[in-house]
Formats: sequence, structure tokens, C-alpha cells
Amino acid sequence: MSESSLPLVTQAMAKNREAIEGLLVHHMPRLRAWLQLRMGAQLRARETPDDLVQSVAREALGELGAFEWRGEAAFRHWLYVKAHRKLVDRARFVGAAQRSPEKERAISQQSGELPLHGQLLSPSGEVASVEEVQRIEKAFGELPDDYQEAISLRRLCGMSYSQIAERMERSEAAVRVLVHRGLSRLALRLGKLREEDNA
Repeated sequence: MSESSLPLVTQAMAKNREAIEGLLVHHMPRLRAWLQLRMGAQLRARETPDDLVQSVAREALGELGAFEWRGEAAFRHWLYVKAHRKLVDRARFVGAAQRSPEKERAISQQSGELPLHGQLLSPSGEVASVEEVQRIEKAFGELPDDYQEAISLRRLCGMSYSQIAERMERSEAAVRVLVHRGLSRLALRLGKLREEDNA
């Protein structure tokens, strides 16, 4: 993301409503894509990414007063940590509720826009169809957790390798390997899913 959120964050921390709304608009597409990708099939069948985005945004805005600005990537990571906690909480709730399969629903694109999942494979990538979104989510969900974390922090959160290394408590070289191998496995699995769908 080329434009820094610092001016918006500074004004939002002073409770400027326009800045708060601007901050949400600025980060919502990436946050929504990250949430949709990391939800997993079970939660995705019962919750919408838009509902989760709104919930995360409400919580984040309520805690902006305590947030210390350390740069754009750190701000995004702060949002995604909150999003991750929200996913864990919602997954526990769904598991505990043991809702019936009749309440499950297929993926929907209520906003009319497709998520930014293509950025996992290419920084400027775009996804052309709901079917491709589903394939990416399936392939990504089959990756080991450390690959998922490294790829999503790099490609969706925009963190540097050194920042990811600090977050994951690994060396920068190890993180580079995780991202490279994870993307390779993701691309291979995605190719196989496309072949299966077109067979």
C-alpha cells in the first residue's frame, strides 16, 4: 500500500469521525480478503467475511487510543492479530454451538467484489471468479499453519521478511524459505484443483 495511514490514524485517535471512516475504507479490502482466506471451510459456511470485518473494525477502533504507530505494516499486522483472535473466538463458538448443517450457506460475494486472494500468488494478482476464490481457499487451507502464516503476513499484510521473522520467532532466511516453499505448494495444488474442475 503506497499511501501511509499515519494521517488517518492520528486523526482517528483524536476521534475524528471522517478519519475513522477513511481508515476503515483504506484497510477493509485487504482485511476482508485475509479474514475470508483464514476462516476455513467450517466457519465460512456459517459466517460471512463482512460480518467479521465489521466486528474486528469495531474492536480496533475502540482500542485506537492505546495504539502506538510504528508504520503501515505494523498497523496492518495489529489489525490482523485482532482478526485472528476474532476467528479463533468465532470458531470456538461455532464448534460449541454444534449448529446443524442446514444452517450452513455457500460462499457469497454480497458486495459484488471478489476478494484480493490473487495477491497470494502475485502482488498485483486479481481473482476473476467465485470458483477461483474457492479453489484458492481450499488450496491455502491445505498448507501447514506456518506456511499460511508466513504467506499471509508477507502477501496480504505487507510485512517485511525481518518483521515476519520477529513475529514468528524464526530467522529471516527461514521465513524466506517458508514463503517460497509455501507459494510453490500453493501454486501446484491450485493447478491440480483447476485441472480437476475442468476435467
